[in-house]
Amino acid sequence: MKKYRFLVIVLHRTTGIVTQQPAKKVLFVIADGIPADVIEQTAIPNIKKIQEYGQYTRAYVGGDNGTYTETFTISAPCYMSLLTGTWYNKHNVSDNSIRYPNYYYKNIFRLLKEEQSDKMIAIFSTWIDNRVKLIGEGLLEAGSVQFDFKFDGYELDQVAYPHDTEQLYIHNIDKRVIDEASRCVKTNAPDLSWVYLQYTDDVGHLFGDSEQQRQAVTYLDDQMGQIWEAIVYRMTHYEEDWLIIITTDHGRDPIEGKDHGGQSVRERTTWIVTNTPNTNVYFHHYQPAIVDILPTIARFMNFTIPVESAKELDGVPLIGQISLIKPQANLNGDILNITWKVLDYAGNVKIWLSTTNLFKNGMTDDYQLVGTIPIKKEMALINIKVYPSKFYKIVLEGEHNMVNTWVFK
Repeated sequence: MKKYRFLVIVLHRTTGIVTQQPAKKVLFVIADGIPADVIEQTAIPNIKKIQEYGQYTRAYVGGDNGTYTETFTISAPCYMSLLTGTWYNKHNVSDNSIRYPNYYYKNIFRLLKEEQSDKMIAIFSTWIDNRVKLIGEGLLEAGSVQFDFKFDGYELDQVAYPHDTEQLYIHNIDKRVIDEASRCVKTNAPDLSWVYLQYTDDVGHLFGDSEQQRQAVTYLDDQMGQIWEAIVYRMTHYEEDWLIIITTDHGRDPIEGKDHGGQSVRERTTWIVTNTPNTNVYFHHYQPAIVDILPTIARFMNFTIPVESAKELDGVPLIGQISLIKPQANLNGDILNITWKVLDYAGNVKIWLSTTNLFKNGMTDDYQLVGTIPIKKEMALINIKVYPSKFYKIVLEGEHNMVNTWVFK
């Protein structure tokens, strides 16, 4: 099918001058299994160069420890948290077998394609399940998403990449993935791309905290330099506006660094590097989460997330204005006590309440507006006697973003 490329033209309403807006492009990278302390203690000149254009922050995975959002710090659940902007209690990926993903929580590629079908999407991955199972490419229940460019599945070719005990074949596959990604970015410039690299995690499992692990991170740094060079080429020669986000999916255990999956601070603590200097107060003064990456991409690319999906997002954008974060709620008899942290004191917060969770089955929840409160109060007491239920979904809607929380009786 023929692809059409569009140029955004803006007419300034005061001067009448027509200005050309550069095309927005995003590439995000998951470099598997690198704790924040390791990335911070290793020489990474290429990643530092990207960081100098933008920002670095520690982040976290694993949901809220001890709550209904707690998520195993295992690869596939964490990838899915990035892809859908939700925790395990919603996307339903609990381990790397990826048995029953809930595709009603739409991934970033599907959200983009459903609103702007002309946009080109790409995946460059050392693990084919990222495309086949997590995204569910071609599956009707996953929205029949089709990638315009896909480079993966090399781990299945044991002739080209014979498997060895030290996982060097994975390192070689990572190199090919980066070669393909760099070439495709430079030549085709997909609008939204995902690069996944595995070797750093394999080395961690084999050697734990070690010189081999640090060497693997330096390999990653070289690969990021290659990707960045391709992006700079596009920005220079085509005047495109690129956002790159580099992160990891989990840390490692605090004893040897060989394992992960639990809720220790080191397993939960990750990091984010981006080239944009336009990060917000939330990025700088709080610890962002992996679920914040999806709404950040959507805001950068200026596409709208349908309100039904937006109400389910567990993350907030890392760029632009934010009204409120960190919602909490608890019940005391018939009184629902709701609190939040305000980042923009102007205006009100609308409080929406649902006693159902039909969204998880592809249906629509009936939200009732139960209060409109000055956002600066950072709390509300809502009498819910007329809404008897064992379960409540609460959505707080500010001027710039929405957040949500659940309550169980």
